[in-house]
Amino acid sequence: MKNDTQSHSPYLFIGPLMQCLPMTSLDVKGVLKDEDLPIISNAGILCQGNKIKKIAEYEELKSEALTINARFIVLEGDYVCTPGFIDAHTHICFAGSRARDYALRNAGKTYLEIAKAGGGIWDTVTQTREASLKELVELTTARANTLLQSGITTVEVKSGYGLSVKEELKMLRAINQANQNTSADLVSTCLAAHMLPKDYDGTAEAYLDEVSTELFPILVKEELTYRIDAFIEESAFSETTIRSYFEKAKAMGFDITVHADQFTTGGSKVAVEFKALSADHLEASSNVEIKMLAASDVIAVALPGASLGLGCDFTPARKLLDKGGALAIASDWNPGSAPMGDLLLQACILGTFEKLTNAELLAGITYRAAAALNLKDRGTLVPDNLADFNLFQTNHFNEIFYQQGKLKPSFVFKNGELIRNDSLKTRL
Repeated sequence: MKNDTQSHSPYLFIGPLMQCLPMTSLDVKGVLKDEDLPIISNAGILCQGNKIKKIAEYEELKSEALTINARFIVLEGDYVCTPGFIDAHTHICFAGSRARDYALRNAGKTYLEIAKAGGGIWDTVTQTREASLKELVELTTARANTLLQSGITTVEVKSGYGLSVKEELKMLRAINQANQNTSADLVSTCLAAHMLPKDYDGTAEAYLDEVSTELFPILVKEELTYRIDAFIEESAFSETTIRSYFEKAKAMGFDITVHADQFTTGGSKVAVEFKALSADHLEASSNVEIKMLAASDVIAVALPGASLGLGCDFTPARKLLDKGGALAIASDWNPGSAPMGDLLLQACILGTFEKLTNAELLAGITYRAAAALNLKDRGTLVPDNLADFNLFQTNHFNEIFYQQGKLKPSFVFKNGELIRNDSLKTRL
C-alpha cells in the first residue's frame, strides 16, 4: 500500500479494488440473490472530507483525482470493498460479568430460572449501578473500539441496566460521552423498560409512568436519545402495560423499537401496532407473527448471538424474507446471553442455519441495519453518504462469509479516515 500523507487536500482516492459492493438499487424487504448484488470491478473510491464523492473504474477516476490534487492510497494485491458494517442492537454499556449465568445455563438452568434466582439482567443492573460514570464511559468506549476494528462503523447502544431515572441517565450520558471518545458512531437507545426493578416499590404501570413522566423530558432536553425500547416478555413487561408508555414516547417524537418474541409471542404485535422501526429477537415468532411483520414496515432484527448463548432457536430469518419481510442482523453484545460481540461470525452462523444468501447477510449488516436505525446516510456507498467502508484482502466477496468470520477487514475507513491498517508493506 502506498499512502500519500503529505498532502492536506480534502480529497482522498483509494484503489484499485478487485470488487466494490456499493449495495445500491436493492430492496429493503424480501429475498436477495447473490447475482442481484451490483459489483464495480477494478474500482476506485474518491472521498471528499467525510463523504463519498464518487466511485468508478480505477483508471478513469484516477485521472479526476489527480486534477484535484487528491491524496492517494494505492493498494497492492486484491481487495474487496463493502460498506461499513452497522450493529443495530447492542448492550455494550455495562459493568461486571455474568460468567456464572453461562455456567448455570450449560448446567441445565433456564434463562427465566436464573433471573428468578437473582441472576440475569438484575445481576448486571447491580454491577452497573456500582460503576461510576467515568468507568462506564471507558468500558463503552473500549467495546466500541473493538467493534470498530472489526469494521463496524456504527453501533446502536442501549441503556437498561440502570432501571431508575437517575441510573438510566447515568448510562445514557455515558453512551453519549463515549460517542465523543471513539471514531465509531454510537446511536443511543433508552431501554429503561428492560424489566421491573426488583427494588421498585410499586406496580409495573407505576414504574413506566414514573419513567415516562420524569425521564423522557430530560432525554429530550439533553438530546440523549431519540429512541425508546422495551422488553415485552414474561420476565419484563406485558403487551397491555407497555401501551401507554409507548403512546407517551410517540407523542414526544421518539422512535420506537421492541425486544419482541424472544421466549413468547406478543411483542411483534405491539411493534406493528406502534409502527416501530424494528422488532428485535423474534426467536419465538410463529407463522402468524412472521406474516404480520412481513406485511408491515417493521424491520426484523435477528440476534444470533443470543441464540448461541441461550441454546435456543434462531430467528426464522428465511421465512421472514420469503414472506417479503425486512431482515437486519445484529450482535446483541451483552454480558448475559450474548457476550461474544462478533457480528460477522454471528451473521455467518445464521446464514448456515437459516440458509441465507451472502447478499442477504451483507444487506443485513449494512443498509437494512441502517433502516432499522432510521439512518439514511450510510449502509450504501453512494455520493454524499458517509465515507464508511471496509477493505477485505481477498479477490471475491464470497470469501468474507465462507471463512465464517475469520477474515476480518484489513482496512477500515470511518468518515473518510483510515482507522484500521493491517498492511505490512508499503510501496514507495
